[in-house]
Amino acid sequence: MIPFLFIGFAVLLVASSLMVILHRNPVTSALFLVLAFCSLAGIYLLLHAEFVGLVQVIVYAGAIMVLFLFVIMYMNLQKDEESGLQSALRRALGWLLGALLAAEAWMLVRGRWAPGPVAPQTLAPPAGNTQQVGLALYSRYLFPFEITSMLLLVAMVGVIVIARGRAAAARDAAARDGGEGGTP
Repeated sequence: MIPFLFIGFAVLLVASSLMVILHRNPVTSALFLVLAFCSLAGIYLLLHAEFVGLVQVIVYAGAIMVLFLFVIMYMNLQKDEESGLQSALRRALGWLLGALLAAEAWMLVRGRWAPGPVAPQTLAPPAGNTQQVGLALYSRYLFPFEITSMLLLVAMVGVIVIARGRAAAARDAAARDGGEGGTP
C-alpha cells in the first residue's frame, strides 16, 4: 500500500507543480502551490520524517502561502475570462476529486485501510522523529539555534528602522513639495 501512496503523492506533486507554472490566474497558481506543498508533506510522512512533513505544512503551506495570497490580493488583479470548456473541465475535476475523497472515506470506514499497525506491538516504541529533532536541537545545537534567533531578531529590527527612515524621508519630501508652490 505504501508504494501506491508514494506514487500517488509523487504524481500529485508533479501535476500540481506543473499547474503552478502553466496556469494564468495567480490565485489559482498559488492554490496549486499549496497542493504541491501538501503532497510533498505526504511524501515526507511516508518516509517517516514527521517533523519535516509537519513543518512543510505549517510553515510553507500555512504561513508562506498566506503571505503570497495577501500580496496577490493586494495587487488587485482582474479576473480572466473563462470559456465553457474551462468551466466544464473544472467542474469535472471537482466531481472526480470529490468521488476520490468519498472512496477514501468509505475505505477508512470499512476498516480495510486503517492507520497504524495491524498487530499490537509488544516492544516499547523508540523515541519519535520529532522528539529526536527536539533533543538534538536543544542540546547539541542549542548555541547555533540561539545565534540564528538573535540574527533574525537583528534583521527584524533593521527592517523596522529602515522602514521608519524611509517613511520619515517620504513625509519630509511631501512637506517640501507641498510648501514650494503646490496647493496647500
